Amino acid sequence: MTATHSGTPPSATIDPILERALSGADLSEAEGVTLLRQTDPGAIAALRQAADQLRRQQVGDTVTYVINRNINYTNICEQHCSFCAFRRDADEDGAYWLNEGVILEKAAEAVQQGATEICMQGGLNPEAQIDGRSLPYYVRLINLIKTEFPRLHLHAFSPQEVQFIARQDGLSYAEVIAALQAAGVGSMPGTAAEVLDDDVRKILCPEKITSAEWLEIVATAHQLGMPSTSTMLSGHIETPEQQMRHLGKVRSLQQASLANGHTGITEFILLPFVGQEAPKPLRRRVGRDQPVLADALKLTAVSRLFLGNWIANHQPSWVKLGLAGATAALTWGCNDLGGTLMEEHITTMAGAQGGTCKTAAELQSAIQQLKRPVQQRDTLYQPIGALLIEPASAAPKSGF
Repeated sequence: MTATHSGTPPSATIDPILERALSGADLSEAEGVTLLRQTDPGAIAALRQAADQLRRQQVGDTVTYVINRNINYTNICEQHCSFCAFRRDADEDGAYWLNEGVILEKAAEAVQQGATEICMQGGLNPEAQIDGRSLPYYVRLINLIKTEFPRLHLHAFSPQEVQFIARQDGLSYAEVIAALQAAGVGSMPGTAAEVLDDDVRKILCPEKITSAEWLEIVATAHQLGMPSTSTMLSGHIETPEQQMRHLGKVRSLQQASLANGHTGITEFILLPFVGQEAPKPLRRRVGRDQPVLADALKLTAVSRLFLGNWIANHQPSWVKLGLAGATAALTWGCNDLGGTLMEEHITTMAGAQGGTCKTAAELQSAIQQLKRPVQQRDTLYQPIGALLIEPASAAPKSGF
């Protein structure tokens, strides 16, 4: 390690924090902020090394992936989030609402390609009703797929969609989640979290659920036996303090769920902001179109150090970072490369350059560049098939 002019290693100020994390201690939010504010290359290298070591201690060297398909069933949405290039009004150019035949066709194509999961989310469309009620429409979507493909895991409907259905129909969150679960939903996407700080949400998504509502809905899902994922939309207007506040709320939620005997959160996914096609006010305020890889990797490392005791699986977004950037994140604390997706609209319409589909072979090849074992998994991280251990010839750079 390179020393400063005074002979002190550049990581000296953070070494005690890193040592605490590696010894199994939970870091404080303030310690996380200290790590995020590091700019010295030597300190950042030490941060990466610690996150990678902790990942190895907590989940080993195997990198997982899932064969899945996204179905974004509509982009018609009543809300107007300042970062969203996906939503449309019903009469606007580019608006769409998939019919049942198209949804079934997409599910069939996914099964033919070996998918074990359908991830289904969409806009908040007030017209998506049956006999004047919203919940029956969503239940029908699930029944449609599960009747034809009963073995598919349906990872469907975000906390925001649950709140929308409950509000439309005058139901409790528990009533909505229980009905979706009975129809065949197996887990809840932890999207719509953005940043769990209401000062940020007032600017990013003032019409969306509050931080407390997001936490309540996800906790309710856990209480009913439905696991979820968790996410953070990063790299826009939020501060390191707000990033750590978000991670603190996610960790507290998971601690409570595990204490009550629930599976809780299965993974944490960092979603760096893509602003190329975002509405102009936020795009101008952020001042760039694509994520800053160095910032995303630093936050990836801190997320592992802060959450790893409670949420073992960490995943980057190859759609947002590109496959090379996401592969680099596997050396910064991540242990999962996500899914094949087969199609993706929300981030791609925002201008992401990572693509919309990766084959299982492409994900396997990216992982094998790191000379680490590869394992296909299902949504709940149960292994599928044989472990692939044949390494590729060379590992990629760590991202800097």
